[in-house]
Amino acid sequence: MWDEVEARSEENGHETPVIELRKIVRLYEMGGELIYALRDVSLRIHRNEYVAIMGPSGSGKSTLMNLIGCLDTPSSGQYFFNGELVSKMDDVDLAAIRNQQIGFVFQTFNLLPRSDALRNVELPLIYAGVSKSERHDRAVQALDHVGLSDRMTHRPNELSGGQRQRVAIARALVTNPSIILADEPTGNLDTRTGQEIMRLFEELWKQGNTIILVTHEEDIARHAARIIRVRDGRIESDGPNNERVRAVVDDVKGG
Repeated sequence: MWDEVEARSEENGHETPVIELRKIVRLYEMGGELIYALRDVSLRIHRNEYVAIMGPSGSGKSTLMNLIGCLDTPSSGQYFFNGELVSKMDDVDLAAIRNQQIGFVFQTFNLLPRSDALRNVELPLIYAGVSKSERHDRAVQALDHVGLSDRMTHRPNELSGGQRQRVAIARALVTNPSIILADEPTGNLDTRTGQEIMRLFEELWKQGNTIILVTHEEDIARHAARIIRVRDGRIESDGPNNERVRAVVDDVKGG
């Protein structure tokens, strides 16, 4: 089984990465001073990886997430998304990536308070110009996928924190993105509910999704198969979470 894991890893090395950063620098000017948020960051993330980007507050992990999500641009360096250089894309291309290729899940849920769960999940499809009947069917399917088929007509204030985050995950899934980018997805949840959300990410990963999880919590990062640690704007370490990989192997053997 270990041979199979290594073979898949080697095979991934020959595929075009979903995400490739080359010597990325991000500078901000504050009070007349230049502040380095990221310094010479290079990394690759392949399809169907489960990656945690971890670091303390001020480490640069949020800046890195914004760059990966095409919400920000680097001061220098190159970012390739599915093999295409992002700096050569126009606003329409970037909007299409954010709407169709990346599903975002945020700590604060970012749901429309006056809209029910179904309408919140439909929102990316409205922006994408999908027909009313199709977006309804896809939103229903996405909510069913996260176990909320009985909460579709509930507004956010009628849902628990865990249910609101499930709506946010359904919204991220509804466009069938190549990447799910989650920023502190359990930050506003109690421990038990947080673990339920992490089990949902686990299921999505096993179904073939690429998961990129941004967190400052060690116990949350340990759910990922690979952990990238960021400190002072640099990648401090990047490697497999051996404990997690062994658990996957044991699970496969047990199956």
